[in-house]
Amino acid sequence: MRAAWAAWIRGDPHALDILDDEIAYEDDILPDHAGETYHGREGLLKAWARWAEPWESFETELEWAREAGDHIVSCHHVRGRGKESGVDMEGRYAYLWRFRDGKVIYLKSYGEVDEALEAAGLSA
Repeated sequence: MRAAWAAWIRGDPHALDILDDEIAYEDDILPDHAGETYHGREGLLKAWARWAEPWESFETELEWAREAGDHIVSCHHVRGRGKESGVDMEGRYAYLWRFRDGKVIYLKSYGEVDEALEAAGLSA
């Protein structure tokens, strides 16, 4: 997962090789995406493109990742500047990754790291 994330940030097209063709992605970070589920690699790319739309620039870094059986929780630090507002933003978010046969079959974003840990049965 760490290598795939680093490859994604570098723009490596093989970063998506870790994703199952039928991956389901749920976004709970942005209010206009909350509760939406995107399907397949195309759906995931569409969701991430929608997430990036309002930002003039943004950077995200993997802070840590913790395993829990067939799940991984990853915590990320993000910085960005709004296109329209020019306002700088900084924060943390998390993903819950579920694997089967070495591929990611489910991915969910969380605005609160503790919620992702709880969903994976881990403590903060």
